[in-house]
Amino acid sequence: MSVQQRKERERAERERLIVATARELAEQQGWDAVTTRRLAERIEYSQPVLYSHFRGKREIIGAVALEGAAEMATALRAATSAADGPRARVTALARTYLDFAERNPAVYDALFQLDGGLAYAQEDTPEPLKDAFAALMESLGEVAGDGVHPGLFTEVFWASLHGLATLTRAGRLLPEDAAQRVELLVDRLAVA
Repeated sequence: MSVQQRKERERAERERLIVATARELAEQQGWDAVTTRRLAERIEYSQPVLYSHFRGKREIIGAVALEGAAEMATALRAATSAADGPRARVTALARTYLDFAERNPAVYDALFQLDGGLAYAQEDTPEPLKDAFAALMESLGEVAGDGVHPGLFTEVFWASLHGLATLTRAGRLLPEDAAQRVELLVDRLAVA
């Protein structure tokens, strides 16, 4: 291994450490607790080292969002591939999405609530975000219905899931009714 390759590997490892530490801190204490000073202390590097990887917290949030998008896409595909039939796939997709949001609140916020400097629904949207949307559309497109654009249907269904995730997390919806909400959403929007 050349010196250059070793330095590139070490740089990539430091970057992964920064993102993992920011994510861990955000999940434990919220995004307000994530500062470059705290991150530098936790990873035992100076703040200038952090700034050599990320220009600030906004870019760190973006990196966490991209990592989370990839994880979400993987989880959605795993859940839907194990389901038999369109309705079962959509139900599995909805449950997996809501479970991901519940288990990873800081990542979910990085993806959908906070400014991570990422472009959504644009030509320059990063690939992990496009792939997460594609993972939704793979199952939802098949139940969109005649004459309904699969992408548009996916956006509406996704918006419904996002609303459920956000309202549940904020304590505005009773958690014991979560399964009934998923069934109602699938029955009314994704009839196949």
